[in-house]
Amino acid sequence: MIRKLCPADFDSILRVILDAAQAYRGMIPDDRWKEPYMSADELNGELDADVQFYGWFEEDSLIGVMGIQPVKDTTLIRHSYVLHDYQRRGIGGLLLKHLLSLAKTTDVLVGTWEDVAGAIHFYKQHGFTSVSRRETNLLLRKYWHIPERQIATSVVLKLNRQSSPACG
Repeated sequence: MIRKLCPADFDSILRVILDAAQAYRGMIPDDRWKEPYMSADELNGELDADVQFYGWFEEDSLIGVMGIQPVKDTTLIRHSYVLHDYQRRGIGGLLLKHLLSLAKTTDVLVGTWEDVAGAIHFYKQHGFTSVSRRETNLLLRKYWHIPERQIATSVVLKLNRQSSPACG
């Protein structure tokens, strides 16, 4: 079951992110990896920046999270994580489909680490296409607040909902 997450879910959101982010260890640049991968302060910052999280629950336990954030003239999909033991069961796809139904813009963007092939493959399976390095750099600077080093090691994928149906 999917539901909008609220402040009472904060600890559960952070637990899912920290568990699932372990899959990135060794894939993202060593100088970008840290423990914990996301701190409570960082999560609070994302909530303060209007990232709205939705979650997949099984037996009242939060299993997966995904955020949506309207920024300027586009919509960002942010922080997509599913507990390690529940990955590859379609939960991420269900969350993404739900968030795409909420997006109010034609273009939807997602950024991820360039060496995390599984994440890139996931978004491509759901209709997103990679953009050029030049466009990636422009989009990351326009819509995200991340360091230059992260820009250099990330990619952006785009879904244009007028020309690409949302797959699920």
